[in-house]
Amino acid sequence: MKVFKFGGASVNSIERIKNLGPILESFKADQLVVIISAMGKTTNALEKVAASFFEGNKITALSLFHDIKTNHLSLAQALLTKGYAACELQLADFFTEVEWLLHDNPVRDYNYYYDQVVCLGELLSTCILSHFLNEAGILNKWVDVRDLIRTDNNFRDANIEWQASSEKIKSLMNQEIGKSSNIWITQGFIGATDDNESSTLGREGSDYTAAVFANVLDAESLTIWKDVAAVMNADPKIFLDAVTIPVLNYTEVIEMAYYGAQVIHPKTIKPLQNKGIPLLVKCFLDSSLAGTQIHNKLIKNLPPIIVLKPNQVLVTMTTTDFSFVGDHHLRELSGLMESLHLKPNLMQTGAISLMISLDDQVEKISRLAEVASGIFDVQIEKGLSLLTIRHYTNDTIEHYLADKKAVLQQRSRETLQFLY
Repeated sequence: MKVFKFGGASVNSIERIKNLGPILESFKADQLVVIISAMGKTTNALEKVAASFFEGNKITALSLFHDIKTNHLSLAQALLTKGYAACELQLADFFTEVEWLLHDNPVRDYNYYYDQVVCLGELLSTCILSHFLNEAGILNKWVDVRDLIRTDNNFRDANIEWQASSEKIKSLMNQEIGKSSNIWITQGFIGATDDNESSTLGREGSDYTAAVFANVLDAESLTIWKDVAAVMNADPKIFLDAVTIPVLNYTEVIEMAYYGAQVIHPKTIKPLQNKGIPLLVKCFLDSSLAGTQIHNKLIKNLPPIIVLKPNQVLVTMTTTDFSFVGDHHLRELSGLMESLHLKPNLMQTGAISLMISLDDQVEKISRLAEVASGIFDVQIEKGLSLLTIRHYTNDTIEHYLADKKAVLQQRSRETLQFLY
């Protein structure tokens, strides 16, 4: 048993959708669970639908949704011949789910409606892909993941109920796999509550879904298919000297993600780490490339790993009476940032001051400053960037930081962070 996950970039055009066929065909001897994200920018488009509906703009919401319907039906028509009618019928059921909602008036909070609308993207993409692959002779079974992944009702960032989800996944797997095909196609990012209301799993939800399936099914491996050759030590769009990394371990990936690298979210790693399941990052544009293998073993001699986070704000808070910063200050500040869903990227404590680097989220930063000003004298500096170098050397420090003036920096044995 192998688990594959294909992101939105892998299904954002007819050419790329057709490219999935040969990849899956090459694994036809294996049992596969294939998790597929929404196509291209569909999630962004559905977010606009949800926002318009919640703001009371029904006509706008329905118009935006009509465009999404038209695009997906046109894509299905371009990909399918004999199977189009069956695909159109299944798509119509999904469209109706959202259209009924859009004709109502919102009576619950935004996060609830967000999930009911945005979950559609994965349902549409997997429906079209399943019909396309079946017509191409790559037989598969389509499954609605909402029948399998049970969550609480913390909409937009739902928590998986592991026991119930495990039982449902194993039960369906025992019934379906190996009967009509070895391939099972389902969705990432979404689930359902015990009341059968759609929910979403938050950032990197599709990768996390794939890791959950791999864990429950004791998969041989999880492969995440991307549009890059492998995991790289830096963003090649910013750092022209970026290189691929053939082997990583779970700990290193978690560290990279923590500092802001767009690799794999730590939430995805834990279910794999618990059972020692290797994670492969492969290129769907050229499946012959080796990619990156991520496992639980010790890795030595890694290249310096560079992560740049622009648009940073430095918030400096100084006690108004020149008293030492104490535990009660830190507790109050921690509770405030948690309530605002603010995550510090770099934090340093002095005798009478705290310095925190945060992503520049204007409304949240303003609220933080407003509330914190009751305890501290607050100063804000914008227009900063945070550079993190793991496995730094003197040469890398000289290369990347020589012409930059530090506003704040921290250094440990492995990692240097430099706010400038």
